[in-house]
Amino acid sequence: MRGIMNESTKKLLETDRKHLWYPFTQMKDWLEDEPVIIESGDGFYLVDTEGRRYIDGVSSLWCNVHGHRVKEIDDAVKGQLGKIAHSTMLGLGQEKAIELAGRLAEISPEGLERVFYSDSGATSVEIAIKMAYQYWRNQGDTKRTKFIALGDAYHGDTIGSVSVGGIGLFHGIFRSLLFETYYVDSPFVYRYEGTEDECRAHGLEQMEALLKNNEGQIAGIVVEPLVQGAAGILVHPEGFLKGVEELARKYGVLLIVDEVATGFGKTGRMFACEKEDVRPDFMCMAKGISGGYLPLAATVTTEKVFEAFLGEPDEHKTFYHGHTYTGNALGCAAAIASLDLFEKNDVLASLDAKIAKMEEWAVKIRELPFVGDARHVGLFGGIELVRDKESKEEFDYEQMVARKLILSMRDKGLMVRNLGNVVVLMPPVGMSVELLDEMMSIIYDSIRDELPGIVESA
Repeated sequence: MRGIMNESTKKLLETDRKHLWYPFTQMKDWLEDEPVIIESGDGFYLVDTEGRRYIDGVSSLWCNVHGHRVKEIDDAVKGQLGKIAHSTMLGLGQEKAIELAGRLAEISPEGLERVFYSDSGATSVEIAIKMAYQYWRNQGDTKRTKFIALGDAYHGDTIGSVSVGGIGLFHGIFRSLLFETYYVDSPFVYRYEGTEDECRAHGLEQMEALLKNNEGQIAGIVVEPLVQGAAGILVHPEGFLKGVEELARKYGVLLIVDEVATGFGKTGRMFACEKEDVRPDFMCMAKGISGGYLPLAATVTTEKVFEAFLGEPDEHKTFYHGHTYTGNALGCAAAIASLDLFEKNDVLASLDAKIAKMEEWAVKIRELPFVGDARHVGLFGGIELVRDKESKEEFDYEQMVARKLILSMRDKGLMVRNLGNVVVLMPPVGMSVELLDEMMSIIYDSIRDELPGIVESA
């Protein structure tokens, strides 16, 4: 922090340093720094304890949809508090959870009818994996125990979701705890030495080889649709996702699509898999499901999968899995209000102009020094910084070039994050074109004016 710090911020910072442990954070660096402490939100802005305002350029980790302190969602949560905040779903129904399940079935791809709630993206994937595994067991097939996933995959941080993850920096240390998964190279066009068509074909050929060589042993395929977020916004070639679906059907395996990051409008459609008319067996959703208000997740599956779990008590086909806050009433009330706003504000129809604005700026940003690629799917974007544009040589991790760049943007009133050498952009889908334009202008100016000096001193 710069300048004189108020007493309230000083006290918070003192307590923070004594007691808090942050996610994905080297705490040695944190303890030596003076971090921003957020006190409130206002529309699409974050406000810190010093009164400074920042455009929320990553939707508070990809989950905010309509902005902060949205009256309709606030009122829905307050109204639910006047009834009940939470009741268990173990043996009891819950009004808002039932209502939301019907709404989710309506907006999900055709065939996805059954909703199982949890509280985070990781748990929604964990549930899909366990359901897929047990689906085969319930039918007497004990050989289908393996999964196929993409290299550089990220599906969360529980043991099951890490087992189908592929980011060595995050997951490598836990390898001995995990179950075996087969991996296909991430179909990332920018880093592939070939055309987009060749990149797509390479990934699908690898996947088919695994399905052939392990026929009868694969329970399911797990993919992030269209773009891999935590790996650095790795955009897939058009048609790759559809090709994965076709292989799943050809070899009779279950398809799990992880829409935790991509769902609720971020790619230009309600769900990314709609862009290629993909109908998975499981779809995992979280983050934007509640408008970014409360922890809530859902694993949505087909009637065919659901029916495989029906049986007599002595058949032991029950899905023995659950969470204390499954179907939390407050979270479900927020989610219903968020879906109402999608309709009221015609959010999906408004996205074309915003996506065009993103592309307009991406074209300009690609021309700047030290920018290797500026890519996006809908409003889900990443700017990859490189030492050399022609060779695509990366900056060393220790140089923290992207990190220093995003910190410089805070002085201009913008809060974004980096993943390694990639500056991540994920504006809330409800943001206006005008504010999006301002956000992208700050990014462009920072790369043009600040980045050369950062590189020189690195």
